[in-house]
Parts: sequence; C-alpha cells; structure tokens
Amino acid sequence: MSLPHAILTALLEKPSSGLELTRRFDKSIGYFWSATHQQIYRELGKLEQAGHIRALPAPVPVRGQRKEYEVLPAGREELGTWVARSEDPKPMRAALLLRMRAAAVVGASGLRTELTRHLGLHREQLDEYLAIETRDFPTERRTSEPDRLRHLVLRGGIEMERFWVEWLTGALAELGTE
Repeated sequence: MSLPHAILTALLEKPSSGLELTRRFDKSIGYFWSATHQQIYRELGKLEQAGHIRALPAPVPVRGQRKEYEVLPAGREELGTWVARSEDPKPMRAALLLRMRAAAVVGASGLRTELTRHLGLHREQLDEYLAIETRDFPTERRTSEPDRLRHLVLRGGIEMERFWVEWLTGALAELGTE
C-alpha cells in the first residue's frame, strides 16, 4: 500500500509528469522504496481514478503530450491519514542472508566473493549518501521541519549502509580466507 503514498508525497513536493516523477523517484524516494517505471505509471492511473490526483490541463492540447499531475484534496487527506496510521515493522527480506544460510547446507563456494562484492556496493552507496548529505543538508539548511525530516530519512539510509559495511567487514573477517 506504500507505493501510492510515495507517489502522493513526490507529487505534493512538486507536480510532475509520469516521466519526471519516475526520474525523481530514481534519485530520491527510490533509495528506500523501489518501484519500476511501469508500477509508477500504473499507480498514477489508479490514483487518478480514485480522485486523489488529476492531470493538469495542458496550455495547448497536443496529442501524445506528457500529462503533469497534481494532488487533489482527497489525495492530501489520504496521505495525511496514512502518515498518522500505526503500522508494525515488516519482516526483513535479505537474499544475501538467505544465501548464507543455504551455504551452511550446500557449501560456501563463491560466497566470499559475493560478500566482498556486496561490501563494495554498500561502501559506494554510503559514499553517495554522505555526498548528498554534504551537498543538500548543510547544518544551516536544517532549520525547517520538512528539511529536518528529509535529513532524518537520509540519516536512516546512512546508518543502514554503515551497518552493512561493518557487518560485511566482520563476516568476511570471521570467514577468513577460502
């Protein structure tokens, strides 16, 4: 149920066409809530049908022109209701951890290589998040509640990547050499 809420959030931040929305999604919300472009377009249709968003009228009607969407009051109300709703954490699904459990049964051939690859990917993601923090959230910019909330989301991502870097480093040390 969260994808429509992610889309409503993005559209409230800035009315966008589907294409612009998918690009923005890839650069922000997509870091912590992934969706394919097809899923986003399909959800835009559902949100429009539900009366939560509408396509803005084009200044000059042209066939095949991109639609730009904005959130309607019903969509803002739905998002506010969702924000206030209580929801339990979802169980974690991590294919790498399942792969390690399977390796305990069938053997760990190639596992160290995969752990090393994941460590590199998490280090890269951590570096990217830290660069975003430096660029977009200098201390003097964190004065408004919206900026503080956005920064907290980013800090969550930073801490998750730090966890994975530390955990993978320890796992590789514990496994030793093949």
